[in-house]
Amino acid sequence: MKAVVVTRFGAEPQLTDLPVPQPGPGELLVRLHAAALNPFDWKVVDGALKNAVEHDFPLVMGSDGAGVVESIGAGVTRFRPGDTVYGQFMNVQHGRGSYAEYVLAAEDGKIARMPDSLPFPVAAALPTASMTAYQAIETARLDTGHVILINGASGGVGQSAIQFAALQGARVLATATPDIAGHLRDLGAHETIDFRAAPTAEQVLAAYPGGIDAVLDLVTQPGGDTDALAGLLKPGGILISTNYAAEPDALAAREVRGVNLGNNPSRAELEALADLAAAGKLRVTIDAEVPLADAPAAVARARSGPARGKTVFLP
Repeated sequence: MKAVVVTRFGAEPQLTDLPVPQPGPGELLVRLHAAALNPFDWKVVDGALKNAVEHDFPLVMGSDGAGVVESIGAGVTRFRPGDTVYGQFMNVQHGRGSYAEYVLAAEDGKIARMPDSLPFPVAAALPTASMTAYQAIETARLDTGHVILINGASGGVGQSAIQFAALQGARVLATATPDIAGHLRDLGAHETIDFRAAPTAEQVLAAYPGGIDAVLDLVTQPGGDTDALAGLLKPGGILISTNYAAEPDALAAREVRGVNLGNNPSRAELEALADLAAAGKLRVTIDAEVPLADAPAAVARARSGPARGKTVFLP
């Protein structure tokens, strides 16, 4: 089978041929029809998990994918050949990832059935970006009339978060450059903030001097300064960081909650997310559909600038 692999940490991705794996007990073999690109994919190559878990090389890149169950191993009861499934397939300990024609998954892993009506590229785009947004907005506990700032709203997580927050009845402020501001308003953002015109916090504070209820920060990196964003919050507000940049103890001293959010989907959440997308209640922007052979070049391009939607590879 064709697969995009790295042979060591920091190596350049390359397209190669690997044997088609065979499912063992409790595993299923999935013929992938689409795999989505996420920044975490290249962070793994750079060594993000190096000190946390063993890696098996050559390592197939990628986490998110969607496809059809090809065969099952002994003891599998939830899935059968022919089922359409999607989810997260990364397993660095066994060198597995989704940038491939086939991938193994554990029956009790982070995969779920998907509606047959949901296109494979859309399904593949959901498990990391849209699930992170879903869990973040659930964590924010928004209510009708609450105001939330989504900092870094133009990418896959931000675009989904706008929609989930709007569905909760919140007023959504989204940072965006003018070229994508109209699209974000169409998704449900009530106001867009051009962060290049003036500091984001200054603009929000001028419009909401009494403070806002929540900040979803998709931009600040660990060790970065979240003080300005935290200063926008009313007492009892919440700052959620997807990059683990929040300092909960320091924020608690300011009478606001700080949450560092990691992506950890359950099967039930994956099924609910796929149903929302199939029903048209969650829109996913596919920026590019790229043949698997061109994935190494697409990863290099993605490293160089912010996303405006999802890149999906077609094995």
